[in-house]
Order: sequence, then structure tokens, then C-alpha cells
Amino acid sequence: MNGASSELYVVFRVGAGDYALPASTVLEMESFTGATPVPGAAPHVAGLVQIRGRVIAVVDLRARFGMPALQASLENRVVVIDYAGRRVGLLVDNAREVMKLDAEAFQPPPEVVSEQAQGFVKAVAQTGSRLLMLLDPERVLTQEDANVEQRQV
Repeated sequence: MNGASSELYVVFRVGAGDYALPASTVLEMESFTGATPVPGAAPHVAGLVQIRGRVIAVVDLRARFGMPALQASLENRVVVIDYAGRRVGLLVDNAREVMKLDAEAFQPPPEVVSEQAQGFVKAVAQTGSRLLMLLDPERVLTQEDANVEQRQV
């Protein structure tokens, strides 16, 4: 077996959990100053924001995960990812870290996590005293979330 391949991950916090996404899927991170609500959108869709001249739908991960809303702060970030060929923002409590991890560091989550997290977490990794949960954007986002800004045009 050759040496483990390592990849960069963007690490962000939602509630008490640390989550990660491969840096290759993250397009940018921006401060969150509020979103324009979209009538009829799912409750976890925070609304629309404009980032660098593009209108992007933002999914509030706290709402998506069934967590109580948090008072907005300067720490909040929109992590913009490419999903199904569209840019979608994920509203997180904070995001400031990029870390390099070996692919082998991630293991399938325990069965109870898989069941309780509705498949949102596809793998977990222990790094020092922290537990990172690898988010599955396909399960977190629906095609409808990605299409929200299309309906507004």
C-alpha cells in the first residue's frame, strides 16, 4: 500500500459539532449579514444572498439539522459549495479552519449516528481530541434547495 493520500478539508461548526467538507467542493466563504426570505421555500432555506454579483440560495444548517436558531453574529459564515452544477450556500455558526487529513482518517459513522443524522454525516474522523463529521451535501441539500434562486428569476 502506498502512502495515504491526504486532502484539504474546510472545517466549520454547527451547534456543538465540527463538520468538514473537502476543500475541493468549497468555492468560497463569506460573512453572513442576512438573507432575503423566499416565499414558499422549505423552512431550512434561509433565503437568497448576493455574493460577488451572483444570487445564491442559502441553507441554514442549524434549521436543516433540527437545532434551535442561533442569534446572528459576526462569526456566522456562508460556505458556498458547488452542488449539482449550482452554487449553494450553507449557513454555519463559524468557519475559519482548513486542515489536511488522510483519506483513511475517515471511517463510516456508528450506526446510531447514521440513523439519527438522516444520512447527513457520511463519515467521521478523530483528530486529536476532536471528532470531525464529514457532511454529505447530497443528503443535506435537495435538488429543490439548489433550484430556489431559479424560481426567483
